[in-house]
Amino acid sequence: MSADARHGAVQPEATSQEIYDGGMAVRREVLGAAHVDRANARKDDFTEDFQDMITRIAWGGIWTRPGISRQMRSAVTITAMVAHGHWEELAMHIRAAITNGLSRDEIKEILLQTAIYCGVPSANTAFKTAQQVFAELDTAASPSPN
Repeated sequence: MSADARHGAVQPEATSQEIYDGGMAVRREVLGAAHVDRANARKDDFTEDFQDMITRIAWGGIWTRPGISRQMRSAVTITAMVAHGHWEELAMHIRAAITNGLSRDEIKEILLQTAIYCGVPSANTAFKTAQQVFAELDTAASPSPN
């Protein structure tokens, strides 16, 4: 691939495999290898093309682009999930936002912003979803009693 990284993995001479590999690397970094491995383990003839498409286009085509930070991409994605009511995807992307370096306070501010632009009922559900994610993360981080 070209040294010109303006377009992330999607360079004019990039092969489909290079775009896929770049997307898979970012997908694993952002969502975690365990999540990606679970998604890949559930692939079948019906869903294989969809998984390939999101890896190449969303992760290889968009998330690899250098134009904005991963934190900004997470903020935009959280907002889109709230706007469309995709609560399971919101939970996944709240975890990803933490991985990408957003703080809980920054996520709270994003959700407050969504209350104005996406609606209070959607933000209410988003706050509940975030609380559940944070509780799960806290439980996973707590040492288990002996």
